[in-house]
Amino acid sequence: MDTGQKGGVRAALKYSWLLIALAALNSGWTALLPWDEDRRLQREVQQQRLEADRRTVEAMGGSRFEILHFYASPPNVRRGVEVQLCYSVSNAKVVRLDPPAGSVWPSYARCLYVKPQKDTTYTLTIEHANGQTKSASLVVQVR
Repeated sequence: MDTGQKGGVRAALKYSWLLIALAALNSGWTALLPWDEDRRLQREVQQQRLEADRRTVEAMGGSRFEILHFYASPPNVRRGVEVQLCYSVSNAKVVRLDPPAGSVWPSYARCLYVKPQKDTTYTLTIEHANGQTKSASLVVQVR
């Protein structure tokens, strides 16, 4: 090899590290782009889930102590026909139904069946852990 060729090879080797470094940087950047986008999407999905969970908790009464729903379906029946009594409570420790018509407990969605023989007033009472109580009443009319 003559000295001209040796100088060209030396020059090529001298700067080849720069090309290799640029190629490595390009490969690294290309590999990181999808990862960064995935992390951004994961954060966005997590925020959406947190917001949906917050709305669900609020719809279920949040930190409020209350009777959310108490109704009879249907509210008017013939003697001997079943009626569905449904209730939804939030932050109750104890639930009572008067007159008793089956097992009741704190629940966001609970229904039980009754067969009133005459017009009957049902009273749902809930009790908070601190002793506070709330009540709601409804009348099932029997024809």
